[in-house]
Amino acid sequence: MQPPAPRSVPVETTQLGRSRTDSYAWMKDENWQEVLQRPEILREDIAQHLRAENAYADAVLADMAPERERLFKEMMGRTPGAEESVPWPDGAWEYASRFREGSEHPIFFRRHIESGQKEILLDANREAGRYAYFALSETSHSPDHRYFIYAVDTQGSEIYRIVIKDMANGETIGQEITDSTGRFVVSPDSAWIFWIWRDQHGRPRKVFRRPITGGEDTLIFEETNPGYFLTLQETLSRKWIMLGRGDHDTNETRLIDARTPTETPRIFRPARTGIRYHLTHWHDRFMIVTNEDAIDFKIMQASDNAAAWEDWQPFLPMKAGHFVMSVSACNSHLAWAERVDGNVDIRFIPRGVAGDIRAQSTAIKPEEAAFDLTPLGFLEYDKSLLRYVYASPTTPPEWFDYEVASGRKNFRKRRDVPSGHQAADYRVERLFATAEDGARIPITILSRKETKRDGTAPLLLYGYGSYGIPMDAEFSISALSLADRGWFYAVAHVRGGSEKGWSWFLDGRGEKKTNSFTDFITCARHLIDENFVQQGRIVAQGASAGGLLMGAVANMAPDLFGGIAAQVPFVDMLNTMSDVHLPLTPPEWPEWGNPLDDETAYDRIAGYSPYDNIAPRLYPPILATGGLTDPRVTYWEPAKWIAKLRAIAKGGPFLCKINMEAGHGGASGRYRRLKDIAVIYSFAIWALSDRKPS
Repeated sequence: MQPPAPRSVPVETTQLGRSRTDSYAWMKDENWQEVLQRPEILREDIAQHLRAENAYADAVLADMAPERERLFKEMMGRTPGAEESVPWPDGAWEYASRFREGSEHPIFFRRHIESGQKEILLDANREAGRYAYFALSETSHSPDHRYFIYAVDTQGSEIYRIVIKDMANGETIGQEITDSTGRFVVSPDSAWIFWIWRDQHGRPRKVFRRPITGGEDTLIFEETNPGYFLTLQETLSRKWIMLGRGDHDTNETRLIDARTPTETPRIFRPARTGIRYHLTHWHDRFMIVTNEDAIDFKIMQASDNAAAWEDWQPFLPMKAGHFVMSVSACNSHLAWAERVDGNVDIRFIPRGVAGDIRAQSTAIKPEEAAFDLTPLGFLEYDKSLLRYVYASPTTPPEWFDYEVASGRKNFRKRRDVPSGHQAADYRVERLFATAEDGARIPITILSRKETKRDGTAPLLLYGYGSYGIPMDAEFSISALSLADRGWFYAVAHVRGGSEKGWSWFLDGRGEKKTNSFTDFITCARHLIDENFVQQGRIVAQGASAGGLLMGAVANMAPDLFGGIAAQVPFVDMLNTMSDVHLPLTPPEWPEWGNPLDDETAYDRIAGYSPYDNIAPRLYPPILATGGLTDPRVTYWEPAKWIAKLRAIAKGGPFLCKINMEAGHGGASGRYRRLKDIAVIYSFAIWALSDRKPS
């Protein structure tokens, strides 16, 4: 089982007076943009190396094949073979999806509320049968209930085509829309579709309007800032179409009056660096969630008369430690979600309330120590029915419709666990580790009740910590497999996420990014000190920006871990953040800094970039995975990282698996994804076993 030994071709780069050498730059295909759409044209020497890496990883983990299959079957057994979503009402119809027994992809359908008549709109399994990869980005229907629209990616490269079908006969209307981000909006009069075009760098660049029955595209907006994303959304009131532009720091909304959908979008409020705002339309006003002079966000309001858009008035002031996340409105009520101490509350008030809004609000607030409460918003503007999903590490997702006017709660569905699940058999704990600067870092831990806290059990520690994305205490059918094997499954809610508010995010980005890494290490040491696990018996896991976390802690504290699993890991940071042609580089500069023109940012990134800080010391076994058509974390990042680890580091082994038919999200299909997880967990078990070679 000799590992691949890729050739070393040193390439020196001088940047801002600083030099660095990359011996594996050749793994980046010079035609990578074409490879995203046509993976079969990958340069042959690179393809041969990736296939050799896959073969080596398979050989090293060959003894785990039976355990991997057991894990997969367990997770598959917890997945409902046939399942139907809770329908979403819209006028006379309700729309839903369902899985047939054993199918990979859903079937979309609608049901007439009065007659019960059911119509199939799309069988994604039939469509997927022609492709090695198939993923839907968005599905919707026209407000007049005549057309069904969906966006599909068949390479894993997140380059979508949008298809419009006539519900009456299933025929495709007009030419398919190509080179899309997969996001679209249909005008309330059902006459137009608005969609976002992506350029050759994979960035959202233009917004077009097209007659829904087919015809010429009209450019309505072109983005000139390469660091900005674009979004499209319709208000629940169906009075406005919103075009959003911005990055992780700053955003701006442009509005189209739905009564005149062919008008040019008008700016609600121009972008101001560092200021974020999001709009919800409510009667004659916009409710505005913003961080202007409010680190944990507040709610302002402004008239929906264009002449008064700039005149913002207070509605709900900021309360420290209460991070306002989102707002939803129906005719009679306003609801908002706020995060407090890592958990989410949903609060609502009736129209006409004045004074202390928060004091007069009613809350939906579960009582478990750690849970995941996801507001889906009001279902229809003219009805006060609010839908939300509740889950916890021991409780499968449960859907509720809450009638806010009467206070009645209607249970709609619980995710079935066919193989059986008893929540009482498991234990969920919430701990806090204390960082050197005094920050209290939440840790959520799942285990079986009989698992002893005496240091003998193995532990998997998951982390992310970027972009303000929280890692909620959700239900995981895969984590149960580890718990059932006597493991502790823990999530470290490190800075860089928003589990404790927006300041938690700001304290883990840019010049404070290393807080994410030291927080994770602090959590690992706290779990050791609290006798959950012994040093060297922790397997760390993270994906994407969480893979950056894995690479950083591997360099900083490799002795703490018995194994590290890094999925699509963002580890070649300095090179990636210096390549303006990559899809996410300019949009990511607010998060990490720009090493092309900022010496401080260059030195900071160079100081923690995993690929650039590998040392000749003992590392634990590491598994890195990637996807050939991944536009977010390109395939060469994990491939280069593993090659350099083998060349410099000691210990290991260092394994790399590249899915040659998928992108950032891994394999498509609900069961194929489980196989990816089974690979990670079988590696974790193997890493702490006595079977691995020394």
